[in-house]
Parts: sequence; C-alpha cells; structure tokens
Amino acid sequence: MDTPTRRHLLKTAAAAASLPLAGCATPGPREAGATALPADKLTRHVDLFIGTGGHGHTTPAATRPFGMVQLGPDTYNAVWDSCSGYHDSDRSIMGFSHTHLSGTGIGDLLDVLVMPGVGDVKRQPGPPSNPELGWRAPFTHADQAAEPGYYRVALRDRGVTVELTATERVGLHRYTFPASARSHLMVDLRHGMQDKPGVPTRVPWAELQVVGNDTLLGGRSVKQWADGRHIYFAMQFSRPFERFEVFNGAGADASTARESRGTQLLAALHWRTEAGEPLLVKCGISAVSAEGALRNLREELPGWDFDAVRADASVAWERELSVLQLQTFDARHQRMLYTALYHSLLAPTLFSDVDGRYRGMDLQVHQLPHGERNYTQFSLWDTYRSLHPLLTLAAPGRVPDLVNSLIRMAEQSEQGVPVWPLQGRETGCMIGYHSAVVVAEALAKGFTGIDFKRAWPLWRQRAMDDAYRGLPQYRRLGYIPSDQEEEATSKTLEYAYDDWALARLARGVGANDDAVLLQQRSLNYRNVFDPAQRFVRPRLANGRWAEPFEPRALGHSARWHDFTESNAWQATFLNQHDVAGYMQLFGGEAGFIDKLDALFTTSSEQLPGAPPDIAGLIGQYAHGNEPSHHIAYLYAYAGQPWKTHARVREIMDTLYSDQPDGLSGNEDCGQMSAWLLLSALGLYPVDPVSARYVFGSPLVSSAVLTLPGGARLEIEAQGNGPAQRYVQSVTWRGQPYKRSWIDHASLVQGGRLVFVMGSEPNRQFGAAPGDRPPAAL
Repeated sequence: MDTPTRRHLLKTAAAAASLPLAGCATPGPREAGATALPADKLTRHVDLFIGTGGHGHTTPAATRPFGMVQLGPDTYNAVWDSCSGYHDSDRSIMGFSHTHLSGTGIGDLLDVLVMPGVGDVKRQPGPPSNPELGWRAPFTHADQAAEPGYYRVALRDRGVTVELTATERVGLHRYTFPASARSHLMVDLRHGMQDKPGVPTRVPWAELQVVGNDTLLGGRSVKQWADGRHIYFAMQFSRPFERFEVFNGAGADASTARESRGTQLLAALHWRTEAGEPLLVKCGISAVSAEGALRNLREELPGWDFDAVRADASVAWERELSVLQLQTFDARHQRMLYTALYHSLLAPTLFSDVDGRYRGMDLQVHQLPHGERNYTQFSLWDTYRSLHPLLTLAAPGRVPDLVNSLIRMAEQSEQGVPVWPLQGRETGCMIGYHSAVVVAEALAKGFTGIDFKRAWPLWRQRAMDDAYRGLPQYRRLGYIPSDQEEEATSKTLEYAYDDWALARLARGVGANDDAVLLQQRSLNYRNVFDPAQRFVRPRLANGRWAEPFEPRALGHSARWHDFTESNAWQATFLNQHDVAGYMQLFGGEAGFIDKLDALFTTSSEQLPGAPPDIAGLIGQYAHGNEPSHHIAYLYAYAGQPWKTHARVREIMDTLYSDQPDGLSGNEDCGQMSAWLLLSALGLYPVDPVSARYVFGSPLVSSAVLTLPGGARLEIEAQGNGPAQRYVQSVTWRGQPYKRSWIDHASLVQGGRLVFVMGSEPNRQFGAAPGDRPPAAL
C-alpha cells in the first residue's frame, strides 16, 4: 500500500519548484511591521516573515493564538514552495483568504478569497508572470508590514491599501480605496490550493446567498488534501454595495440571482468610493453551517472598530508570549526565539463554533460539552517530537482540549486513530500513528481532564488489530518487508516507538498484559539493524537484507522508497526510547559514538533524484527533516554530553536565522520552531513519553517560564556567548546537579536552573553512568 507522504507530492512538485517564481531577487533584512510597537512589548520581537522564504512555507497571515481564522495574502497557490499560499520571492498578490497552513509540506485551505479592484472586473487572478492579465496586484516588500494579529499591504497599481486583523473565528478587512465610481471586491469560492499550475482546485459544490445589500452567506466542499472537508462563511460589509454580480463557471454570464449553487462561484460587489474612505469587511467562518458562521461573527465581532480588534489581537499575542521572558546575548536571537514561540502557537487550530458545535471526522455535526474546544490541524509525525512537549510547558491549559480532540477523532473517524487530521478529514499523511505519543505524553506528565481509559481501546485497536500500512507484517515478522510495503524500514522504526508509547498508556490504565507485550514489541527496531554494516537497512520478506545497499539512498529499488524523509544514515539513529540497549548493537558506547561522529562528518552529497526537502545538512544529519531532530542529543546517553553541546549550538547557529529563509526546512506546524525554542532553553525531549528533558547548549542568557499556579521556572546560562557553548556545571534550586537531564515533574514545580558555560568542554560533566539520561527498557 502506498503511504501518502510529503515525498509523493515532491515527486510531482520538484520540477515545478525549480521553476522561477515571479521576481526572484532576494530582499535585504527587514523588521516585521513598520508600525513601531512599544518597546516593552514582546510582540515587537516577532518577525512574521521569518520562514516565508526558502522551504519554510510559513504565512504572515493575521490570526490569534491557535485561531480558526488565519487571514492573509495569497501570492500563489500552485507550487510546492507556496504551500502556505505565500512565498517571499513572489512579487504579486492574488487575494486575501481566511485559512492557511503554516509551514506544511503539502498545501490546502486558502478559503474564501477576497480581492479589491478598481475599474473593469476581471474574472481570473491571472498568472504570476503576467499579473496584468487578471486581478493580481504587483507589490514589493517595502509595501507590506506585519505584526502578530495584523497584516498590511499597499496595492499601488490600483491605489488600494489593505489591512487585515482577526478574532478567533472572524477575519476583519479594512480597504482604503481611491476616489472611483468603479471600486469593487471579488469574492472567489473557486480559489484554493492546486495540485499544480493550471489544475483547478477541486470544489464538488459551492453555494452563495446574497442577503440584502450588505451580507453574503455561503459555503463549499473541497476535495484536495483534506478530501471532502466543509467550510462555510458569513460576510458583512460596513457600507451597502450598490450592485452585485455572480458568475457560475468559466464564461458564464453575470447573474443577479440572490441564491446560486455550482462548482465555480465568483461574486463581484460594487461601490462608489471617495479617497481615503475605508470599506470594512468582516467574515466569520464555520465548518458547521453558514448560520454557524454568522453566529460566530455576531458573537465575536458585533462592531466595526478595526483598530480595537487589532489592539485586542496584539494583547492576546502579548499574553501568550509573555509566559516566557527571554534575554539573549545577541538581539538577533530575540527575534528568532520569539518568532519561534509565535510559530509554535499557531497550530493546532480551533475547529468549533462559539456554541460548541463542530464537524467531526464522520462529517456529522457534534456538540461539545460546555467549556470544551475542538481543534484540528495536527501534523503529528512532526509535532510529537518537540511542539507538543513545548506546549506542555508553555501552554499547558490547552493540552486537555488538544488530547480530547484526538480522542473524539479516533471515535468518529472510519479510518481510526488520527494520523494527520485536517478540518474533519483524515489526510493519512506520513507514517506511524503518533497521536499515540501525544496521548501517552499527557498521561506521563500528569494532565487531568482527559479520559485515558476511554482512549486506550481506540489506540489498542490500531496496535493490535488494524490491517494498516504494514502492521500485519510488523506484528507477524517483527519488521515490515521492503519488498511488500513502501517506506517499510522507517515504518518499522516508527511503529516501534508507537508501541513504546502505547505500552506506557496501557500500564497507566491498568492493561498490564498488553503493556508487557507492547514494550517487548517496541524492541522490533532491532530487526532492521544490520550489525555487520552498523546501519538500519531495508529487509526483505525472506529475511535477507535488500541489495544493493547505499546508506545515502532513499530506497534499494526504483519501485518505492525504504525510508520516510530520511536515508539509512538518519534512520539508523531513529531510536528514542531504548538508546542504552541500542548502543550494544554497535558494540558498545565507543562504537555508537563513532557512528554518531561519522553521521555529522561524512559527505553531505546527495544522490541523483533526491527531493528538495532534504535540507539543513551537516554531514548526513538533515535538520530540515524531523527524523534527525533528536540525534544531536544522543551523545548524552553515551556519557559525552559535551558533543551534544557543540552540535546543538552549531545547528542553532547555522541552520536558523532571522531572515525569510531562516528555517532549514518546512516549519511543519511549529515543529522546527519548537525545536529551536526548547534547544535555546537548554532542554530537549528526546523521548517525550519518558517526560524527561536532556540538557543541550542554551542560547539564552536567561529565561523565566511562568507556570500554572504562579510558579516560575528560571533558567540562567552564566557566561554565555558565541564561543561559550559548553556546559561546565549545573545547579538546580541552589544545589549542584550532576545529571545531564531533568524530569518534567521537577521543572513544573518551579525553581532556578543555572548552567555555567565555557569555551572548552568539561568532559566530566554528565559522564558518569548514573548521571546519563535513563534509556533502557
């Protein structure tokens, strides 16, 4: 069975990604938002354009923390680097839509696009190479600015200034037109992410209702990545439009019918405008119904005070960011780290209405218990590694709702437990079923308000019974044969970690026999390790190793890949839960260290045909791909944490920056940023289910994390600087602390964690066996 991973998209997108985008000049450094936020505000450090270049795939859209609405510019919707709808190298805007994916490796959403115009109505956006053929608007980076909760751009070709802000479920636009008798807004229900240029977004149905002369109601279904999702909207205008036109399909005549249904709906709304006179638009969205969208609009945004909504959005972001007070030895790092925190608080996104209704994975409408919220957009293969552990520290109040959302999805989806859920649909993207890890981590960290006994049978079914992507072979043979299943070697390793997570969940709910079985099965990683080569490698159904074997290759045959976003070099270190036992396969600690060293020092050369998402290379370590993210921390398990310090600081110094291309790979819904932020604090959850953090090399000079109940976790890196990357010693709550790790339960009680930094390694720190992170089953 083929597994829908980002690599499938890249097979078809690599050629398109190599084509020049509109305007390829690289802009110079710039601050986000030319609006001079107050000097005491943390939001002033956030640069919404970090990650919008390179392959970061982030969006500068206006939104609230975890907001349902992300209202922002779409520069293109048909190439891989524009997965978020926006890319830094583009030089024209096709409109402003209300939903975006920030940093994913596959595109979708971009719902309910609005575009202002002056003069003749054009019915297509037009190509990036010739924006004048449609309604596209050329722009420069000097024309735009952004800050958390706000975006602005000047469309000089038509003399229109666009400003955007949002509540959680409502987008608010402010358009300042020139004096004209022919000003208009286009509302496009055809627009969305496309598979490639020239292939329209698949819209099975759309509906539009014009109510009076100031309201539009509507909705549509979309069959793109999240196949068959529903989205509805309610849009109101601050001034009545003079007339409207609706177009239903290519070449269709304009209609003034107040109700329309079709697959290619487009509306044009007309006004006379005076110079400097603003036209405001507010648009609520809902997955339940247009009436639900209207209810969201009326509850969250009854008025028209744009500046007040913008200010309130800024306050919401300030409140979320202020949970972490950071000081750094380089001002550039302040921008990097607060932007990383911002990106870490964008997803998962809210997916329930103000009345608690939401559309489930069965596409039916459900009602939440009072006070609960439903979420979507879980990039779990990525985010279980760093983002969800970060949220247990920086946004713990949201964790029960996030986990309960996953449990509801598992109950409602005919496809079982969540893998990559988006807006009520299961994309099935990537491998494993790492919702198991998020649930087990919440249990391990003592979160309440979650019914873990209700969750257990749902995930047990996947582990024990489901005929899902090689699991029958995995259960029978202890590995997945690479001549029977795509990406089989990576799947074997990922299932082994899911088994470890579910063993902890089983033990927590009293299913002890299952816990023993799953813990033993979590050792299946051994079955794809070749001790002669000291590499993880693909294995065939007859038990033999697949040939030919090239550790830089993605697969041994042209039929399919053996690894997911990795090769044998990186996959060889995809062990997060039994590192001590794993070392013995290398002949002991020395052999393990030698192999780790080789990973970082071997040639970075890629074989022909490697996809463009292999990025952020140090040797064959690939920071742009999530299977590598814990690897630099493995030195600590072998008693050489000083090598962890050196490599982690190297990654932070060379593979992140405060520029638009400041991420070395897809942001992946906060994973890349969460890695940076946790690493900058000197903490990393190699095995999130263990509820432990391995020490790295702090990038901060000091940090204060405000915890529930008013406790404070204070972190200080004394003597820190560009060359002072090695931890010399640690104190915790005023006492010497010799371990190279610390547990979550200690941190959340609060206290002062002090790292003393130096320019040379202290090879004794963390070297003793009793001071290393526990890692044996």
